[in-house]
Formats: sequence, structure tokens, C-alpha cells
Amino acid sequence: MLAQLDSAAIVGIEARPVRVQVDFTIGLASFVVVGLPDAAVRESAHRVESAIRNSNFKFGRSGNVVVNLAPADLKKEGPAFDLPIALGVLAATEQIKPQSVDDFMVVGELSLDGGVRPVAGVLPTVLAARRAGKKAVIVPAANGAEATVVEGVAVYAVESLYQAAQVLEHRDGAEPLIPQRLETVLTDATYDVDFSEVKGQAHVKRALEIVAAGGHNLIMIGPPGAGKTMLARRLPTILPAFTPDEALEVSQIYSIAGLLPAASSLVTTRPFRAPHHTISTAGLVGGGSIPRPGEVTLGHLGVLFLDELPEFHRDALEALRQPVEDGHVVISRALASLRYPAKLVLVAAMNPCPCGYFGDPERECSCSFGQIRRYHKRISGPLLDRIDIHIEVPRLPAREIMDPGDGEPSASVRARVAKARQMQRQRFAGTRVFCNGQMSARQVQQLCPLGAEAQALLRLAFDRMHLSARAHHRILKVARTIADLERAAEIEVAHIAEAIQYRSLDRKLWG
Repeated sequence: MLAQLDSAAIVGIEARPVRVQVDFTIGLASFVVVGLPDAAVRESAHRVESAIRNSNFKFGRSGNVVVNLAPADLKKEGPAFDLPIALGVLAATEQIKPQSVDDFMVVGELSLDGGVRPVAGVLPTVLAARRAGKKAVIVPAANGAEATVVEGVAVYAVESLYQAAQVLEHRDGAEPLIPQRLETVLTDATYDVDFSEVKGQAHVKRALEIVAAGGHNLIMIGPPGAGKTMLARRLPTILPAFTPDEALEVSQIYSIAGLLPAASSLVTTRPFRAPHHTISTAGLVGGGSIPRPGEVTLGHLGVLFLDELPEFHRDALEALRQPVEDGHVVISRALASLRYPAKLVLVAAMNPCPCGYFGDPERECSCSFGQIRRYHKRISGPLLDRIDIHIEVPRLPAREIMDPGDGEPSASVRARVAKARQMQRQRFAGTRVFCNGQMSARQVQQLCPLGAEAQALLRLAFDRMHLSARAHHRILKVARTIADLERAAEIEVAHIAEAIQYRSLDRKLWG
């Protein structure tokens, strides 16, 4: 007898429907899975057989089971097909009589005792079910929370194969989970840190506000202990709050990566990723024999923080250039090319020299000129050109560290940032750009006109600092954001002057 159910395979950050066909015939005992399965899918035969036996069902020794996962040209990976295959076997052997499997999409890994284990990618699977017109899904109980944020699909969360069979056979008697509204979940978003905890560093806070308002990239240079990491960790707290669509998009990525927090339905705060400098290129930008999203994708719509920037592998840093510029990563393999989103704010931090005290007014640098030069050369000019704002972070004096007063809270800064972003959304309506940092060269030319005095100041800066053409565009983008923060319609001389000072390290350290 033939039985059919629907499941899904993860491709990139989306799920694609897969028809699970199970054919059972009397004959020599065998269990074959076809349809381009990987090793984990092929091994499902052993898990399914044990799970069926240990769930008080029968698995005949004189039966030939053939499982086809269609379409056959789509690679099937992971253990999420265990549950639909097992249910298909039970239906094909007439041990259950489903009322209607056409309305369901099923995913789940089986343990040998018949329990259903959580799997990655449940959220995009439920979204795929809705697109396919399915009315209900069966998912592991541990993945139930993330599935309930998708409207229009009934979610049945099961803990065992027996319970899943009961849902299919007696759907009217099973109770789906209570759905959650995205807006309600997002209202509970809170951060563990706040901008008010930062002492001093007013000029760095100002730079971070500009970064948040325009989606610009930033590099901070200063001695150890100056507060670079502390400042970077608080940048997400002043970024605009997630919209429902943004939260759903980021949560899909974390669901696929298996990083969605336990019992959480969504990622409700802006991501902050801080990989160690020993990370590989594949770990940073994505890839591997089985392609997986890297840190740049996990930081999508949030912040990617690279501490000790010169210590990262050179090939890993060079691989960052395309994602930082284009906002996505393309990973090509023999069977397919996958595209992962990577629209993020890149924040880097480094010491001014190997010992960390070059230019420090109180501590003497022990590095030679050659050592300092080689240290700076670890960062290529093209990568540095893609970083809009360069800022020095000096060591704080004791009186500022011990000051009992609190600084401006994140909520106040975020309110100003939100107003600037609102101007940008209106400016870029109808395009794929949503902040100044993403403007193309043509958009910079159209949207960032300068008066005669501002042009003269910018021309003087280029003659003195020997800046590149890309740096020219970066200055104009930053100046546009500074003007937005002041609610100014035109870029004025003061805006250009402030934007130019954020490129001063081009000459001081690398010039």
C-alpha cells in the first residue's frame, strides 16, 4: 500500500516542500530511502524501525519498505524526516487510518524509544506550510513556541510517535497550541545592558549614535581597557526596535542554525555577534561541506563585532569585503548556489600597535616603527575603505571612571535614531535600501548635494588626506546621516566637517 505525507527540506534560509512517499509490499524484508538523502536521512531507517516497535506498533519482518523523498533532485539533509517517514510506514501498513494527511506538514526527529526530538528549521518550515496552503503542522514539542508565531496554521506539538499518530487519526480530538501575535512577543524585548552604564567617551557615543542612525560601519582604535568592547556591546540597544517582519526574518536564520533560545518563539532583540579572532573563513562568512550560515548572516539586521581586528586571518577579513558591500553572501556548490542575507553593522576594534600604547600620553610604547607598520598592514586598504567611521577611544582618567552619575540611557538615544531612520525610510521608499549606509554611488550623487562652501571643504580634505573615491562616498553618507539626526533637509558645512573627522585615521595610521 502507498501512503504520502508532506514535509520540508531547508535550502538556504527557506524551507521547500518535500513529498514523503512510503510504499509497503509483502516480500523480502528491506527498508530503502531514495530521493537524494544524506547520511542522516539514510540512517532514519534504523531509528524509524526501533521507534515503531517501541511505540506499541508493529514493524513486520516480511515487508519491503521503499521511501521516496520528492523532488528527487533536491538534497535532503538532517533527521527531520524521521517522523513523517514513520507516520507514512504506519499508514502504508494500515496501522493508522489518517482522516486527511493532505492538510498537514510534518517534521521531527525520532529517538529509539519513540520520542520526538527537536529539529532545526521549524519556523521556516511552518512558513513554507502556509505558503503551500497547509492548514496544520505537526512539530516536536520543544519547537512548538517558534511555530505558533505563524498565523493561519494550526500547530500540533507532539512528544512521541504515538501522539503524532493520534493527531493524524483523530484530528478533531487533538488540541493545537494557542497562536501568538508577533507584536505581543516583541513588546517584551529587553536588553541586559544600557548606554547609561558607559562613563565618559562622549565623542565615541556620538559616533555610535551616527552608526545606529545610518547603518554605518565603524572601527574603534584605542589601548587595552579603554572600553571598546563595552561600547560595542551597547550599540544594539540604540538601534531601532525590530519590526515584526525583521524579527521573523532573523528568527528564521537562528531557527535553521539551531540557535533559537529554548522555549522562545522569536529573536526579539538585535543580534550581537562577537566571534573569536581564530575563526575560519567558513565560520565567518558561511560555507562548509554542508553549507551553513556564518557569523555575518547570524548578525543580519544587527551588529557583527570583530575585536582585535588585525589578529583575524587575512583571508577571513578579505572574505568580508563582499558581504559588507552587498549585504548578502553567495555560497556556490556543485548542486546549488545559496544566498544568505548579511545586512549588518560591522564594528571593529583594535589596538594602535602590538603592545597597545602607541600614542598613549602616559605609557610608553615598546614597539618599533616596523612592528607598528606591519601590524597596521594586516588590514587591507579595500577593507578599511568599506568602514565609514574611524574613531579613537582613549583611556579614561580616574575621575571619569569614578563619576557616580549615569549617562544618557539607551531609550533616549534610540528615540533620536528612530526619527532619523524614519526620514531615511521616506527617502528610500520603493527601493531595497533602508538606511544611508546602504546607498549606491548613484544614490549618493542624487541625494547628497553640497553647497559651494561644503564642496570646498571636502575638496580641501581630499587634497590634504589623500582619500580614495570610496572614502568620498563614505563621507557623504555619514554627513547625510548627521543631517538627518538634526532633521536638516540639506547637508551643511558643519555636517561635512564632522564626517571628515571620522576619516582622520586614514592619514594618521595608514597614510
